[in-house]
Amino acid sequence: MTNADPPTARTVVPIESSLLIAEAFDQAQVTELRHSVTSCAHAAGLDGQRLDDFVLAVNELITNAVRHGGGQGWLRLWWRSGELVCEVADHGRGISAQRLGDRSRPAADTAGGWGLWLARELSDAMEVETSAAGTTVRISTAAPAGRRARAE
Repeated sequence: MTNADPPTARTVVPIESSLLIAEAFDQAQVTELRHSVTSCAHAAGLDGQRLDDFVLAVNELITNAVRHGGGQGWLRLWWRSGELVCEVADHGRGISAQRLGDRSRPAADTAGGWGLWLARELSDAMEVETSAAGTTVRISTAAPAGRRARAE
């Protein structure tokens, strides 16, 4: 991609008025952003292991954006029909088809390569859109409907 090329179109997902977080971040904001996600997810009804799993999945995505996606990213977290959805986008070089297609657990002694695998394993659903212009990863997890009012 050159400066003369138009930017690659990103998929825009319509969201309800229950947007909880929309924030750009870099390495300096990772910890603060993780705490914000934890607070919002807990208010939306996640707790215990379900809360821990979702926050760890999000943390892996934001860390990947910083490490592999150009040093910064954008996070949106929202409530949608009984689930929490988190989207992390970056302007890195994209993820290879081979890497995306490999759903096997990394070897225990592997220092890297755990991020996408963990995010996939710890969330109910994961979608990835990637190209040379960047990557957008969207994960979701079911949240108890009884506590939705606290998230709004």
